[in-house]
Formats: sequence, structure tokens, C-alpha cells
Amino acid sequence: MKFIADFHLHSKYSRATSKDMNLEGIDKWAKIKGLKVLGTGDFTHPEWFKSLREKLEPAEQGLYRLKSGGETRFILTSEISCIYSKNNKVRKVHILILAPSLEVVEKINAHLGFIGNLKSDGRPILGLDAKELAKIVLGVSPRCFIVPAHAWTPWFSIFGSKSGFDSIEECFEDYTQYIYAIETGLSSDPPMNWRLSALDKIALISNSDAHSPRKLGREANVFDTELSYDAIIRAIKEKDSRRFLYTIEFFPEEGKYHYDGHRACDISLTPTESKKYNNLCPTCGRPLTIGVMNRVDKLANRKQGFGPNGAIPFRSLVPLEEIIAESLGVTVASKRVGLEYKNLIKELGNEFNVLLEANPRNLIAATLPEIAEGIIRVREGRVSITPGYDGVYGKVSIFTKGEQKSIKKQTTLNF
Repeated sequence: MKFIADFHLHSKYSRATSKDMNLEGIDKWAKIKGLKVLGTGDFTHPEWFKSLREKLEPAEQGLYRLKSGGETRFILTSEISCIYSKNNKVRKVHILILAPSLEVVEKINAHLGFIGNLKSDGRPILGLDAKELAKIVLGVSPRCFIVPAHAWTPWFSIFGSKSGFDSIEECFEDYTQYIYAIETGLSSDPPMNWRLSALDKIALISNSDAHSPRKLGREANVFDTELSYDAIIRAIKEKDSRRFLYTIEFFPEEGKYHYDGHRACDISLTPTESKKYNNLCPTCGRPLTIGVMNRVDKLANRKQGFGPNGAIPFRSLVPLEEIIAESLGVTVASKRVGLEYKNLIKELGNEFNVLLEANPRNLIAATLPEIAEGIIRVREGRVSITPGYDGVYGKVSIFTKGEQKSIKKQTTLNF
């Protein structure tokens, strides 16, 4: 069965998260997006775990669904923020955990509850070595799955420039053997990760890290497996391209930590430019936030463009609302964007069908010509992007200035 999965998201109990990130809201938007399997997020939070137990019922092996009905399958997930000292440096590493049952989650929560306050945030901060977290979780059940989250972001990741490590082995030591995947994050994509031969045996997965329903699926994973926890985990572990078909990616330049920079001074720099300034802001002299591209360059042992054998393919997309907004020359928050978005979902089923599958003739029939053209250009990678830096998202451009108007005047498009 072919389906799309997004494992990493957050509930309303995480900081800076929409109140609509409840099970019903997530289920509703999963259908709109075209997602079949969604992580629950935040299973360590007592109130959220209570909701999971009360509102979910077993579906296929290791998966759950709403008791009230719904097509979405939920897989039990949570993100832990490990902040600790190792090798004379403060480490801040976010870890995504997937678990096979509510009973296993209950035991994990019992262990972690002795270490830190699980009530404080849906993504709890624990003074716990990432290796020790893996030891606890896998000790509860070897079927759990441990994934370093958004592996390259500067502040909270395994390879982050501010508080990370230079290798998986340095972080997890003898538990490295149980790390089968990393999450690429919005500011990196598979080709960037392929530059490290050390990651050749590691699966690259992509997830939204959504804090609101509309962000669900902005990155995701496409499978063709039996619908079950074990089948999904096995496909990832084995990097089987017949079952793990591809990942759905941001264009990495759009991520908010792709380039180096200093947001307060509106400074954005390439790694080469940063080196020229000794990694200091040329305006104020303070340290730059070293971005993902720079960090990959530092750790890579291959040139750009290398593609390892057996790598899982990927497709780069821009969220549909962003495409519509630029096609119309308005902001994403515009009412016109909302109306066109709803119309496309009504006509063509769900967002991923619009972005990935719908043929050009159906797009032309369903929406304005400039929007159809925008969708096709994104599919073909015909975009230009001003890279993000130091917490500022990059800016995607699909059209040159005023180009939309000339497209609108055409009665047909040359597809």
C-alpha cells in the first residue's frame, strides 16, 4: 500500500504551538494534506498521553486511529531535548522516539519522569546524555526507534554548529549500532547529507516538525509497504527503495538556517564569506550563527553532486499555499489564497495529489493558469531562492516580477 507519513510534529502542549494541534485537528488536516500516517508527537506529556489513551484505539499492528472514526493512522512519537555536558562542551541534542504501543510508552514515561519534569513542555528538556536516553528507551523495548532530529540545525541537533558532535559515534558511542536513521531537517536535503560517507548506511527521513496543522507534511516520507509499525520501521532500517520510495523535501535554501548570518544586523553570508570575516558579523563584530551549509562543508569528505549507491530518492516541493500566494502576488494570509487552496483540494482531492500527481490538464481545469504554471515549475525545480539564515526563512521565487500577468492572459499553457 502506497502512503505518505510524517512522524515528527507537536501537540498543543508544546511551546509556541497552535491550540488546534489536538487529535481531531491533526486528523482533519491529515486528510486535507494527503497524509495517511502521522506521529502523535509529545507522548511524554501527561495530559497528551491521557488524550492518546482516551481517544485512540488500535488499528493495524503498532498503529492507532481515532475511536470517533477517521482514516488517519497514528504512530506513537515524541521529541526529547537532551541538554548535558560531554567532553567539556555543553550539548543540546533533540531526539525523536518512535514506539510500538501505548504500554511501551507508559513505561518510557515512567523512567523519564524520574529524570525531569515531563509536565513542563510537550518536548521536555532532560539533563540526560543522548546515549543514556537511547539506553533507557531501547531497554524498555528494542522495537523502539531512535532518530536524531533535524540533524544539522545550529542550536539543538547532533551535528549542530553550536552544541553538536562531529559524528554519530561521538554522540552515541556503543549505541551507535542502534541508530538507523537521521532526520535531515528543513535546511538540509539528501544531496547535502550524501557528501558524508559516514552516513552511507544511515537512512535519511524527513518530517514537518509541525507546530500548527497547516505545516503538517511540509516534509514527509513516501512508503509502499504493509500498513504497520514493524513494516514501516523495517523499510527505513533496510533502506529498501522498493518499500521506502522517496522523501518529500523543502528546497533546503528555504530553511531558516541554511546560510550563516546574524539576524539582528540583517547579515546573510555564504561559508566562504563567513571565513573571510573569521565567522564574525561584519557589522557588529559578534559571532555569526553558522548555518547548515557551512557545517556540512566542514564535515563532508565528498564534493557536491556525489550520489551514493542505494540512496533513497527525494522530491523537493514548496507548500501549496506558498505557490498560490506568489502566483497571485499576495501574502499567504490573504483570503484569496485560502479560497484557491480550498477549491484545489475540493477539485483534486488533497494537497499532495495537487503537488505531486495531478496532470497539467487537470490543474488548468481546476485553477487559474498562473497557479497551475507555478505548481508545474515547482515540480520541475524551476525556482530561485534567497537562502534563509539565523532563524529567517528563505524566500522562494517562482516567477520574475510581473510574469504572472502575462501567463494569466494566455488561454493555454505550454506543458
